[in-house]
Amino acid sequence: MTFRPKYVTFDCYGTLINFDMAGAARRIYGGMLSEDKMADFIVHFARYRMDEVLGAWKPYADVVYNSLQRTCKLTGVAFRDEDALRIYNEVPTWGPHPDVPEGLAKVAKEIPLVILSNAMNSQIMSNVEKLGAPFHKVITAEETGTYKPQMNGFEYMLDVLGCGPEDITHVSSSFRYDLMTAYDLDIKSKVWVNRGHEPANPFYEYTEIKDISGLPGVFGL
Repeated sequence: MTFRPKYVTFDCYGTLINFDMAGAARRIYGGMLSEDKMADFIVHFARYRMDEVLGAWKPYADVVYNSLQRTCKLTGVAFRDEDALRIYNEVPTWGPHPDVPEGLAKVAKEIPLVILSNAMNSQIMSNVEKLGAPFHKVITAEETGTYKPQMNGFEYMLDVLGCGPEDITHVSSSFRYDLMTAYDLDIKSKVWVNRGHEPANPFYEYTEIKDISGLPGVFGL
């Protein structure tokens, strides 16, 4: 029988929302870097953002600021405070991947949807409103006091929902931020949305879909 969870829980940025940090960086630095150097800049910017969320919680504006400053230092680019603020302020303007609204709406008719996101409370609702489906809960890193991939956010979410790891399906396009932690917390039902962010890794026991249009089929909808 097809597993029907009590909740479908989601990563938001990258999985549902087109998280355009690469585009934001290009819009600022693209005119001053060659394509090879710009590509290298984007890679290091992503790596530093991951590093910044692994310690004690800090406002996401600081995550962006610190990771951009470190990237500029590494790549020899002049850093300006206003560039970090510009990128941070772009985040609430980003909308969903084209495949998201229809697929989400189909699932939402049958199963409550939940978001667990590395976001600030003041950021995320602008993005969620663009998704076109109702959400039972939207939980942020500001609320939990930690960023993914740390475990605390997932534990907090399960407590808020009043359920266990066996009761949910977690959906993400990222192993490093979500699916590895979900695996370690014994969340058996996991869906990887293959958006090309990371290579496949079958060790983590998931169902793969190419985009959210394939999600209703995972639940037999």
